[in-house]
Parts: sequence; structure tokens; C-alpha cells
Amino acid sequence: MLTKEKIYIEAARLFQEKGYAAASMRDLADRLELRPSSLYSHIRSKENLLEKICFENAERYGALMQECLALELTAAAKVEYLLRQHIRIALKHPTSITVFNDEWRHLPPVSLKRFIGMRKVYEENFCTLLSQAMQEGHFRSFDPLLVLNTLLSSLLWLHRLDARATLPKEDAVIDLLLYGLRST
Repeated sequence: MLTKEKIYIEAARLFQEKGYAAASMRDLADRLELRPSSLYSHIRSKENLLEKICFENAERYGALMQECLALELTAAAKVEYLLRQHIRIALKHPTSITVFNDEWRHLPPVSLKRFIGMRKVYEENFCTLLSQAMQEGHFRSFDPLLVLNTLLSSLLWLHRLDARATLPKEDAVIDLLLYGLRST
């Protein structure tokens, strides 16, 4: 039985493989073994698919941040918690995360503005946690935005792992990100 969820999953896979701009509704209909006209009875447009995928993930990260901020942990522990969740999300939802990371620029102007706003709030909260962790002496002092972008860009490859690949050990990734390559 065809569900909207199956359509969104296949659309995310298609956008991951071809890129949003190169993918067509005909391509998606072919994957779902439907006529394009039948697909349009379920989904309004390719743009609608992209919006759903991007905002579903933006909301996932927003909820994650709110959950994290409510935890009774040090700022450094909250940063580690967020990084662990980023790893888990990237491994659990690789196609959606690819679209979220790489294809959001194709959102229509009103949606793009809203998406960027959601992302900005997330990044500001993350930077605040990084600043607090630095002030508490848990991390060396750097520009929090530089640290945030370095940490998050260091995780971008995770969602590109082939399903048969050996998954990285979460603790090893966290250790490398938070404590670096220095021997002591």
C-alpha cells in the first residue's frame, strides 16, 4: 500500500542520489511504480516534498535542542549529548539528512526564510552552550561559531555511509571531536 510516508522516503532517496534540481516527479513516479498523474493525487509538487523533508528535520533538531536545554547537565555534557544525537540522527535518517544538509537552498523564498530562521535559533543555542562550556573551563576558548561549524561539518560525512559500511564507533567520533588529536 502506498503511503505518503513511503513517497517522502523515496523522494529523499531520489534527491540524495540525483540532487533536488535534477530529480523529477516522473523519476519519483517511476520509483513508486505509478503514473505521474497518480503521484500528483498524493503530493502537490516536488517543492512540497522538499519542504516536508527539510522542515521535518528542522523540527527534529529544534525538539532535540529543547530537550537538551532542559537536561540537568553541564554545558560541556550538553554539547556532547547534542553531538551524539547528531551522529545517531545521521545514521538513522541518512537520506533525509542529506536533503536537509545539501538541498535546503532550493526551498522557495518564504520557506527558505523560515528554515534559515529555525536553523539560526538552533545554532545560537548551540553557540551559547559552547560559550558556557568554555567559560566553565571544559573547552579551550575559541569563537563559538567557529567551533560549532567545525564540529557540525565534521559530521557531514556520516549520512553518506553505505549501508554495508562499518559504522564508526560513536565514542571514538566524540573523543576526536571534543579532545582532538593531541596525545595529552
